Amino acid sequence: KSYNSPDQSLEDIVTQDGEMIRIKEKILQTADSDAHVLVYGKTGTGKELIVNAIQKTSRRKDAPFIKQNCASIPSTLLESILFGTTKGSYTGAKDTPGLFELADGGTLFLDEINSLPLALQGKFLRVLESHKSKRLGAVEEQEIDFRLLAATNQNLKEGVLAGTFRADLYYRLNVIPLELPPLRERREDIIPLINHFLMVENQKYHTNKSIYSDTIDAFEG
Repeated sequence: KSYNSPDQSLEDIVTQDGEMIRIKEKILQTADSDAHVLVYGKTGTGKELIVNAIQKTSRRKDAPFIKQNCASIPSTLLESILFGTTKGSYTGAKDTPGLFELADGGTLFLDEINSLPLALQGKFLRVLESHKSKRLGAVEEQEIDFRLLAATNQNLKEGVLAGTFRADLYYRLNVIPLELPPLRERREDIIPLINHFLMVENQKYHTNKSIYSDTIDAFEG
């Protein structure tokens, strides 16, 4: 498997770091829970890797697993993608299910949730509180049931203080918080990760490359 495969499980996460091991243990302890999870870490710390492992460990692992990066979609379109649309709700609109509907019974992963527009955060909070969603242009709501996994590379507490993120939504998301340490704080993982990536690349390209010992010494120094 690649390092960030959707099939990645906890056992596949390469680490010798104490904090990362505690995070893995916490995921195991909450495997049967439907509580929302908020994963925080700087870019490159492995947030999606952790999310994939949470999903594979969850009791919902065989149910739908819907992913969306909130920063990759214009804010004007994000509401219709989340909630879905009904025909005629705006020019060219079709009957289209939103991500909430698609994740019903399973899990919804929203990456870079800090990019969720402030105007949309209240509507999103209501979905989490009521377990109901309504397509744009629809009259009636429908019951939905999904577990939310959210990730952010920005500290949402700072967003709350700055007024760019709702405090009530932050506390609704932050039921199970997981803060991933950067690699500079887990230096014991550098060599195991190097060996893992070498193994993956050698298998992929049918090569037998290795790393010079002085390079390893430089990383360890």
